[in-house]
Amino acid sequence: MGQPLGNINESGERVVMSDNVKVFGGFHFAESCTFDPERNLLIVMNAGEFSDDAEADGYASLVHPDGSLHTAQWLGAPGNGPELITPIGSAIRDGVLYTVDSGFVHAFNLQTGEPVSSIRVPGAGFLNGIAVAADGTAYVSETQPGELIYKVTAEGDSSVFAAGGPLSRPNGVAIDNDGRIVVVNLDSKAVVTYERSGELVRVEEAAEAGSDGVVVLPDGTKYVSSVRFGSISKLVPGEEARVIAAGIPDAASLCYDSVQHQLVIPMNPNNALAFIKL
Repeated sequence: MGQPLGNINESGERVVMSDNVKVFGGFHFAESCTFDPERNLLIVMNAGEFSDDAEADGYASLVHPDGSLHTAQWLGAPGNGPELITPIGSAIRDGVLYTVDSGFVHAFNLQTGEPVSSIRVPGAGFLNGIAVAADGTAYVSETQPGELIYKVTAEGDSSVFAAGGPLSRPNGVAIDNDGRIVVVNLDSKAVVTYERSGELVRVEEAAEAGSDGVVVLPDGTKYVSSVRFGSISKLVPGEEARVIAAGIPDAASLCYDSVQHQLVIPMNPNNALAFIKL
């Protein structure tokens, strides 16, 4: 007989999923999401099958804010539009959807889905999280072998933006309200903030390690998802981080729905989304 949804926390204890989390399914390895306030829709990246000879079975879904499906395969539908192999992180900036996929940074018109650009990052390992600054520059994490953040300009130039500690298998990336780059780590609790110049600004800590995603709200509050320990940390400036939700299996790269004021968390192989009203 199966158990209620839950996850093992950092202390090694199984935690039943919090009452304030609702889960909806219908995906294929839901890895990240981002929110389009103009259409009031969530865009969910589905990574598909992970293998060395993976076919182009990745796709992007459009989902209503209540979790109901709008379009099953909006991008990456077989025989229709651009191929996506293993799309992972995603971000929206100025009418453009960005995603990282198998060593590339792809950009699509947010309204039509038409390709805008596809930039290969030379020498990249496993590209994962992505955030995009106001000038169209993308900041992309490399989780394997790790300890790298790439800077990819709109013109297609790529370079190493940050390397080494306090990065430890960097994963989620976000842009804060001052245009700085915020990174969370899979192998530590560190929540790291850099200036656009690359200068290290501060290192905070999530409540649990194993971080996958990070979002920054207009008031400066950060939310971090732990894919390893199934929790959501809330970091208020000047305060210690605390867990606001727990027991979420494979809590991946979350996004913030600014219209419904909720967090949405893809749940990787569970092929589902979790919703948390704030």
